[in-house]
Amino acid sequence: MTVVHATFRLEKTYPHPVEKVFAAFADTAKKQRWLNPQAPRDGAEYEGDFRVGGLERSRSIMGADTPFPGAVLSSHALYLDIIENSRIAVGSNMMMNGRPFSGSLLTFEFEPDGDATRLICTHAGAFFENSDGNEMRRHGWNALLDRLGDTL
Repeated sequence: MTVVHATFRLEKTYPHPVEKVFAAFADTAKKQRWLNPQAPRDGAEYEGDFRVGGLERSRSIMGADTPFPGAVLSSHALYLDIIENSRIAVGSNMMMNGRPFSGSLLTFEFEPDGDATRLICTHAGAFFENSDGNEMRRHGWNALLDRLGDTL
């Protein structure tokens, strides 16, 4: 059994001030809209406690158009560091049907860029057996950060 370690970095620029983009992470209702828009229907759930030491949990049911229709995808995260309007660091795991398949350290950095915000997402992952792997995770976070932009 092997663990694959990999890191990626994504950068997005949003035409909104840092405070607004940061609030989309800090406010549980706003974050749910872009992170897990299925909740609270179809067995999906989202809850967050945005503070250092706070936990975030999400759960969704994979759709019929996915490789694992009906599978329960869940994540538990621990907020490791928060500097308002500047940085968020999170340690998290992902599970399918209760079985862990990855552990991650995520850092989000918020930088003003004129009237806009440059968001830098760095993901360092340990991918276990039957995981989605680094490229699929990069694709997933890229889509999530695009969805964040759509909800701002």
